[in-house]
Amino acid sequence: MSVRWSRVRGILFALPILLASAAHGAAAEPRPVSDATYFNDAALPAADPFVLRDEGSGDYFAYSTDGADPGFAFAIYRSPDLVTWQRIPGGALDLGDGTQWGRDWFWAPEVYHNPVTGRYFLFYSARLRDGIAEQFGFADFEEPSKVGVAVADSPAGPFRNIAPGPIDYHPYDPDYHDVNLLMDAEQKKPPETLEEGLTAPLGTYIPFIDPNVFFDDGRIILFYSRNAYRNWVWDHDLGKYVEESNVLAVELTSEWWDDPAGSTMPRVAPGYVDANRDPADPPGVRKDGYRSIIDYGSDPQQWENAHVDDYAKTRGREKNRRWSEGSTVVRATTREGKARYFLTYSANNFANSFYGVGYAVADDPLGPWRKSPANPVLAQDATQGLFSTGHGSVIASPDSSELYYVHHGRPSPEVERRLYTSRLRLDADRDALRIDGTTADRPVPSGVAPYAVRADRPVVEVRDGVGEVGWRVDTASGSPMPLGNPLNRVLPQPDPGSALQVEASADGAVLRGAPRGVEALRLTYQRARTGAGQVDVHQGGVPVRAVVPVAACTRTLSGPQDELVVSEGVTCLRGAQVRGSVRVAPGASLLVLDSAVEGAVLADAPGSVWVSGGRIAGSVRVRGSAGVVRLDGTEVGASVVLLGNAAPVVAGTSIGGGVRCRGNAVAPVDEGRANSVTGSKLGECGEL
Repeated sequence: MSVRWSRVRGILFALPILLASAAHGAAAEPRPVSDATYFNDAALPAADPFVLRDEGSGDYFAYSTDGADPGFAFAIYRSPDLVTWQRIPGGALDLGDGTQWGRDWFWAPEVYHNPVTGRYFLFYSARLRDGIAEQFGFADFEEPSKVGVAVADSPAGPFRNIAPGPIDYHPYDPDYHDVNLLMDAEQKKPPETLEEGLTAPLGTYIPFIDPNVFFDDGRIILFYSRNAYRNWVWDHDLGKYVEESNVLAVELTSEWWDDPAGSTMPRVAPGYVDANRDPADPPGVRKDGYRSIIDYGSDPQQWENAHVDDYAKTRGREKNRRWSEGSTVVRATTREGKARYFLTYSANNFANSFYGVGYAVADDPLGPWRKSPANPVLAQDATQGLFSTGHGSVIASPDSSELYYVHHGRPSPEVERRLYTSRLRLDADRDALRIDGTTADRPVPSGVAPYAVRADRPVVEVRDGVGEVGWRVDTASGSPMPLGNPLNRVLPQPDPGSALQVEASADGAVLRGAPRGVEALRLTYQRARTGAGQVDVHQGGVPVRAVVPVAACTRTLSGPQDELVVSEGVTCLRGAQVRGSVRVAPGASLLVLDSAVEGAVLADAPGSVWVSGGRIAGSVRVRGSAGVVRLDGTEVGASVVLLGNAAPVVAGTSIGGGVRCRGNAVAPVDEGRANSVTGSKLGECGEL
């Protein structure tokens, strides 16, 4: 299937990824711009991650149940490439800001951005602190979970609750026999028979978690997970009760989304309000409706039964349970233009290594949904050290040509949940969804590259034996890589044989020592590979690198200058305009940065010659240098002659005449940056 990606129009811009399949067969993989790879190193604490791409910055933001600083709920991680993350200090929700209605169990954050109003909406679940009896009918209701909404002007927060309470929604199941009322105080052992269970009173309020908001052709649908608590279901095959969580849904109105102030709480659509109310109920009692989306009994799959015998296995410590939770919905379009909906969900206990991911498909987001026989599509793989995989979200690569499932997992069953990014592939014509759950090396998402290493200064000036430089690595969007994450780094390297000592940090270095004339400091972008440490990243076969001059300038000149003779030391021209030529005597060195020379640059046995940017109106001739000889991104009006030098570089330079090279220890190179040469290319410069 060839796939075309496009942005959703109208209200759909909030979340869904619209997929269009144009033909049968597998889509051709986009040709990688670089050889950069990533792997899931399981280094960052995260649970139930949801990822938002912020169009303004080009960055991805992952919101997690785990990982926030004390006093906050929900960690926020930033990444420009979807695989290299850095945590933002604090968290999404300040638990001490005076607006918190939740007591604990702050779970499953998801954030949606309205680009028209600029507001970011955080949906999350928590257990009620107050009013439990009023909301659920019993003061001792064990899992009084609800969903709240907070708002911010930035994806990095801070988010603040729109109201000091959850969404005004009271889902009620009128057909459920509340067998908890027949059970003992521990609430772990249900009735032995269905007949006994049917004697329990009818009806219960539904606690719910794991919100997922889906925007589709003017509809706004809140998918959520019904807590397993207070949902004992008789399994006729097993001949016993199993407590289950299910995926349900309710439609929302749009006033909250359209409010420019972001001060309106979401409301459920009128058709759901009191949809399950009995005419005999007293005034003021709310019993709202819902749509059933995923449950075991309607579409049983054996892989979801990892915990149905836990009561016996644990000698009464755990209940017999099933889970369907952590749903995410995306919309795809077949080649005939038909909408097809895919829902991922997680099953089994998140704390167990058998936690996994399945999916279902439908023609309408409100169902009916059918689970795939290929389930689970993401599950533990002990050979890779990959366990408890699940509860993630679907997001596109920077150029929208690929999909990824960002989820949690564990490198071993004993550790807490961590952040993982896995490639996801959809085929709407075949109702197929695959997730590449792996800890092996994989190409970084499409559209991240090309990378560019940028130094924070054009030259590292060494004074009193000390120089400093900072750097960053930009992606194609211009957003910088988080170099504090050990999955990537910049490696600073002086020239071979240099006496300079380099003390590097994540984003810069201190250089100590005395440079010989003008030396080169190479800043090379590297990424970690499994079992191989840090390796250079290449684009077009050339390392991703910036080269910065290092010099202890004897004199620095700028502005208008007469014809110059560099007789000794290091002369540095920065933004200078030289009326005439520049001559460099034997042993002396010249550094020219963004300057204009009306004549030629002539050097005989110099220490080093470095010309970067600007324009040389005449010719450049350098002979017999044992140090750096470099023409970098400059314009030369006449010819270039390089004779008997150590290792000259001519990169990204425009030469108005010819170029002649002979007797150099190493043939001149362009470092992957093509030159423009008007005249002939002779000798060793034939390949420039």
